[in-house]
Amino acid sequence: MTQPTIWIVDDDSSIRWVIDRSLSQAGYSTKQFENGSALLSALKANHPDVIISDIRMPDLDGITLVKEVKVAYPNMPLIIITAHSDLENTIASFEAGAFEYLSKPFDIDELLETTRHALDQSSYQSEPTQNISLTKTELIGQSPAMQQVFKAIGRLTNSSASVLINGESGTGKELVASALHRHSPRKNGEFIALNMAALPGELIETELFGHERGAFTGASAQRLGRFEQANEGTLFLDEIGDMPIAAQTRLLRVLSNGAFYRVGGNRDIHVDVRIIAATHQNLEKLVKEGRFREDLYHRLNVIRIHIPPLRERPSDIEALCTRFLRNAAVELTVEEKSVTPETYTYMQTLDWPGNVRQLENVCSWLTVMAPGQEVHISDLPRELSPGAPISKDTNAWHDVLKSWALSQLEKGEISLLDTAVPVFERALIEAALTVTSGRKNEAAKILGWGRNTLSRKIRELKIKY
Repeated sequence: MTQPTIWIVDDDSSIRWVIDRSLSQAGYSTKQFENGSALLSALKANHPDVIISDIRMPDLDGITLVKEVKVAYPNMPLIIITAHSDLENTIASFEAGAFEYLSKPFDIDELLETTRHALDQSSYQSEPTQNISLTKTELIGQSPAMQQVFKAIGRLTNSSASVLINGESGTGKELVASALHRHSPRKNGEFIALNMAALPGELIETELFGHERGAFTGASAQRLGRFEQANEGTLFLDEIGDMPIAAQTRLLRVLSNGAFYRVGGNRDIHVDVRIIAATHQNLEKLVKEGRFREDLYHRLNVIRIHIPPLRERPSDIEALCTRFLRNAAVELTVEEKSVTPETYTYMQTLDWPGNVRQLENVCSWLTVMAPGQEVHISDLPRELSPGAPISKDTNAWHDVLKSWALSQLEKGEISLLDTAVPVFERALIEAALTVTSGRKNEAAKILGWGRNTLSRKIRELKIKY
């Protein structure tokens, strides 16, 4: 049986070596190229089963390479890897026809699994699409959780399928919905956003479907609803879990047959609208409680995207802060503030219940209130300062430890226990010695150790008491 052939192109020889060795050990035949031009030249004589390419290379970037390869081999799976992962690169890679997009540092097992999938789906087709103007976005994130969001948006660039976005308040659900619209076949249509939680129940139907003149007191003229305004575009229904049952029933009818009638009217109006819905609530639970229609839930839940809370992506805080501080400085026409490294480290341990929206508000506050150009921990708002109650939960340190661990892992750090355990043990030992006024026998008993173990730990950690 012929071995599958994988070609690897990256200007970094060490990366090529690692990928080549891993694939060879997995039983694949491999070939290395240090630039895209060399690979394209080799394609004239032969072609592989899969190509793995870096995105940033001196002579020919990975996205251009994907487009060039797709002209001759439209079904060729190409896997893009990069240390510069953002929404624009992700979107551009999938639009060009990339099979998958992996962020450095990537897991070798993940790369091998992706390669296997690429080989299994040799009939995969993704013709290059027309170029679209990529607008600036506030969607920022190098964290693995946000990379999954970017990939989902990238995979949906040629789709008008309904999407259900869920995530806590302030995570940026409308930004994701807007990005889905901008990078879809409906990008030339309207993007209409409507927050269900902000509308009184009695106004939802007229807001969605419009009304005829004289439909009710004060209806002096015909009014087009959001569905008509979003025809051939996208309607974003935020906080869909707050929609009353009666309005859910009418919404279901529109999703089923693309038709509705205005309030006070009796003529069917046909529209072609893509629905993107979002909620911070558990819709499955609402369905079980009878507060949300199960058939509507299944209509909306065609594709699901989860937006992670900020506390689960602490490594993104610095990039987000930089953007928000820059925006605030431009808006207020003042000099941009900078944040010290120790302040960023501290901010990564916070819970951020208001998520990205809270961080943006804090950056606006710092732009006005921080006394110097450098932001220190002491400059943060009182509710975020050290010593402020982070949580009523007496086990809140668990969350701080988890945030630290996530941050380190996202930076590619390893052997976390070697770093964390000595710090953890030091804190417990010092606390026990403080409570016992330095009496080691009692401190060892409190900690659940023998005296000899405690003495050894004190020597190893060089604890003074």
